[in-house]
Amino acid sequence: MYVASVRAELFLPFAHTLKEKRALLNRIKDRMRNSGASVAEIDHHDLWQRAALGVAVVSGESEALTGRLATLRDIAEGQSPEVQVLDWIVSHHE
Repeated sequence: MYVASVRAELFLPFAHTLKEKRALLNRIKDRMRNSGASVAEIDHHDLWQRAALGVAVVSGESEALTGRLATLRDIAEGQSPEVQVLDWIVSHHE
C-alpha cells in the first residue's frame, strides 16, 4: 500500500471576502474528493486570499499514486487565475 499526503499552499487573489474564498475552496475540494482524495482546509482560516489544504491519497501501486498526485495538482492549478499554487509539499509513506 502506498500513501501520500500533500500540503498545498494557495493564493486566491480575487477572493475579497471569506465567503468568496469558501466558495472557491469548496469547488476545489469537491473536485479533489471526486478524484478519490481526502481533503481539508488546514490553515489560514481567517485570511481571505490564502489557504492551505491537506490532501491524502492511498493506492495499491506506486505509479498510480504518482498519477493521482499529478491529477490533484492539475485540479488546484486548473482554477487559474483564481488560484495560484504557492507550494505543493508531498510526503510519501509506506
